[in-house]
Amino acid sequence: MNDLQRRVRSVFNVVLAAVLVVSVLLPGCGPGYRELRRDGQVAMLHGMYGPARRFFLDAEQARPRRIENLHDLGACSVMLARQKFEQMNHAAAMRELDDATAYYSRALEVFPGHQASIEGKNVALELKGQFDEALEHAEWVAKFVGPSAKQYIFLAGELEERGDVDGALLRHRQAVAMEPDYPEAHVAFAKFLLRHKNEQAAIHHLQIAYRLNPQDEWVLDQLVARSALPPLASPGDKAP
Repeated sequence: MNDLQRRVRSVFNVVLAAVLVVSVLLPGCGPGYRELRRDGQVAMLHGMYGPARRFFLDAEQARPRRIENLHDLGACSVMLARQKFEQMNHAAAMRELDDATAYYSRALEVFPGHQASIEGKNVALELKGQFDEALEHAEWVAKFVGPSAKQYIFLAGELEERGDVDGALLRHRQAVAMEPDYPEAHVAFAKFLLRHKNEQAAIHHLQIAYRLNPQDEWVLDQLVARSALPPLASPGDKAP
């Protein structure tokens, strides 16, 4: 970081601190929920997770149990935990992860299908070393929330990370069977198949994904590289 960047960061810190003081000392004149959320997100973009969390906590007081705010509180705690791990302060990191898990759990009480909170909670559990709990959470989500192709794709990823390739394969198959017109299910399955050296099956799902969403550049590139680009069906064509 050069001298100018340090000065800019210093000024930004002072401004954030001043806003925090005003919001504490003058609660009746303080910013509303939207302003607090905006300021929290700006702080997060600058990597200032402590001040960001303060803004989100104030937003929680202004409007309790808002799903997006609870999620961001969880995200702040996860990022602070990562910083504590880098500083070799494992006890503080684990406390942050406990907070993150609690925030994500509260978010999921409001909306059990909130994908970002589902994934965030799993990240927090894995950082805590609670891999069995993370997998149980993913399995619970796939069984009771929805179910949907997104949930099965998520669970497939968790299973693959743990070396259960057959279990992941099954979940990907369930995802495309459940929502055959959802291109992301075919993309996720194709990526899985490519990772496991089954190119022929991967091409099949890439072609389906391309027909469903021809604007996906990654899918297009993969098919062109394999000389497997299919013709797009015209509006008058009948489905096979």
